[in-house]
Amino acid sequence: MTTLYTVINWLLLFGYWLLIAGVTLRVMMKRRAVPSAMAWLLVIYILPLVGIITYLLFGELNLGKRRAERSKALWPSTAKWIEDLKGCHHIFASENSEVARSLFKLCEHRQGMGGLKGNQMQLLTSSDDALRALVRDIGLAQNNVEMVFYIWQTGGLVDQVAEALMAAARRGVRCRLMLDSAGSVDFFRSPYPALLRKARVKVVEALHVSLLRVFLRRMDLRQHRKMVLIDNYVAYTGSMNMVDPRFFKQDAGVGQWIDIMARMEGPVATAMGIIFSCDWEIETGERILPPPPDVNIMPFEQATGHTIQVIASGPGFPEGVIHQALLTSIYAAREQLVMTTPYLVPSDDLLHAICTAAQRGVEVHIIVPRHNDSMLVGWASRAFLAELLEAGVLIHQFEGGLLHTKSVLVDGQLSLVGTVNLDMRSLWLNFEITLVIDDDDFGSDLARVQEDYIASSRLIEAKVWSKRPYWQRLVERLFYFFSPLL
Repeated sequence: MTTLYTVINWLLLFGYWLLIAGVTLRVMMKRRAVPSAMAWLLVIYILPLVGIITYLLFGELNLGKRRAERSKALWPSTAKWIEDLKGCHHIFASENSEVARSLFKLCEHRQGMGGLKGNQMQLLTSSDDALRALVRDIGLAQNNVEMVFYIWQTGGLVDQVAEALMAAARRGVRCRLMLDSAGSVDFFRSPYPALLRKARVKVVEALHVSLLRVFLRRMDLRQHRKMVLIDNYVAYTGSMNMVDPRFFKQDAGVGQWIDIMARMEGPVATAMGIIFSCDWEIETGERILPPPPDVNIMPFEQATGHTIQVIASGPGFPEGVIHQALLTSIYAAREQLVMTTPYLVPSDDLLHAICTAAQRGVEVHIIVPRHNDSMLVGWASRAFLAELLEAGVLIHQFEGGLLHTKSVLVDGQLSLVGTVNLDMRSLWLNFEITLVIDDDDFGSDLARVQEDYIASSRLIEAKVWSKRPYWQRLVERLFYFFSPLL
């Protein structure tokens, strides 16, 4: 009997170390940033069983078998569609400003399509204005309305958007709505999904959260895009979820959320339609490639229209493209770089690029909320501030609410706005969208918005920050250790 117990113990011990070795090999074989790999290995070795389970749940970009197969299958037809679209030479920009040239070249190489010219663009800085504009445009829709959001929270003006969407569907407009399962969990528990479906709106719960599938797909992989497409011509995107700030997270203690949305008319809607059709097919299996743009949909001359490139990121899309785009933008700066983000947990490459920009004489501003809704990210963000301040970066803590705007402005000319936070989750994991705008008029509009943010912020002084309590530094370093995993 003693011999049997000994054999069982040795088999268990051997299986235990074999499991650790197998997971270690898997971590090493996956091509990822060294800090991320080291963080995972340390977690696995310090807390072996917990670390292994955590890695299996959250360590790899696992979209799920069916979605991965759909993603792979859709690209040949999508690539052909993009090649056909290139025949419409008149909608593509042939020239870019000096500061934007490298970024547009990068995006064209990685995504197969150049920047689109002749777009009209309006920056909406008020949630009320954005929601009312949506209600108006949906009310005028004749053919289709496509929407995808991370969060849909009922209440306030959002309910008017829902009513407009149902009215459009009843009069024969084809309406599709895709919402993230985790972000919109309260919405799916409300009466609205049934009401919308009854009105013939197709409602899809994306990336459904299920404990039964917890080891089959990464549960924290989220559909984080915010997009509206109307009649293949009008498009919206930006940082704003489908929420009325007066009714959203009022008990969080961070104030109302502050966002921007861009309303666009022109060929850019076609590029965004490609992204929506890919997302829809990956989630549902239904193919809905958008029609090519009408040759007569460009009323805006190149001299007055905006040149826009659309960057899509997430599983199935070009890997790391948004990270490359941010690095290219930062290194293109010669005079001024202004960035706003609610969550500041940059990669080592981004941190180095930002610090280098400040050290080579660029005036660098980063605007973050003083309080945000994530304790983990809040403490992790603080760990980067000392190095940024030492490099000469001006860091502003916004005090007028939770600043949720994601924007980058380079030399007043090159703008990036969209859904991407400066954290690992947005850069490498979630489905995201970013607009790249090469236009000094739009840059002036964005600059005024950022200046208003700075006016409502408190500048962090390097000397004061260096005197913060030692216990805070210890907590910051603890969460900094986990920053590659956030």
